[in-house]
Amino acid sequence: MLGTLGLVAALAGASAPGAGSVRARARGPAERDRVHGARDRHGNRTRGVQHARDGSHGQSAAPPLRPGVLRPLAYANRPLPIGHGQTISQPYIVALMTDLLDAKPGDAVLEIGTGSGYQAAVLAELVDRVYTIEIVEPVGKNAAALLQRLSYKNIETRIGDGYNGWPERAPFDAIIVTAAAPHVPPALVAQLKPGGRMVIPVGAESEVQFLHVMVKRADGSISTQRSLPVRFVPLTRSN
Repeated sequence: MLGTLGLVAALAGASAPGAGSVRARARGPAERDRVHGARDRHGNRTRGVQHARDGSHGQSAAPPLRPGVLRPLAYANRPLPIGHGQTISQPYIVALMTDLLDAKPGDAVLEIGTGSGYQAAVLAELVDRVYTIEIVEPVGKNAAALLQRLSYKNIETRIGDGYNGWPERAPFDAIIVTAAAPHVPPALVAQLKPGGRMVIPVGAESEVQFLHVMVKRADGSISTQRSLPVRFVPLTRSN
């Protein structure tokens, strides 16, 4: 997963506006020990991201595109402002959510909240197709242009309300949501394949939110495991 962190850090410097801010907080000694692990080549803690993939895909990362004073921070393991009142998630959180999603070659993945496009780019290195939705039009257009410049051919972007998913492309092997919802949108559950996984931060903006990892059983029921406490911007609905 260190290669993934490298890709994440590179795209974190992109000038396209986008994803909401997030900060992970360890819950106790055991959790702190788990997340405060080794460091990557840039000195960032890898924080115990467990299920590594082939790290070679990190070599395809574009150089940081963040202009001016923020360029040196593109590799920092921290959220960064990217315009439109938004920030891009820290590389650790992107790597952790990717790891929890456990997507595989051949999978079709739906992302809710394109942001700057760097979570979509990470997933595109691992799976067959990525479908990503952004509700804020200028943010989505900037991300689409950035991903095109970076020559990602297996990412399809869309401007729209991610709460409703993307029924025309469903069902999906995995779904990842990069904004917090007070509850899991039913449409996303319906569009997940049996055996598929969803990673979503759940909780109100004013409350402690938790990453939830959901697996859809063959009978359509859902098993849910709660992961780290986080802080995401809210999942926006269309009027």
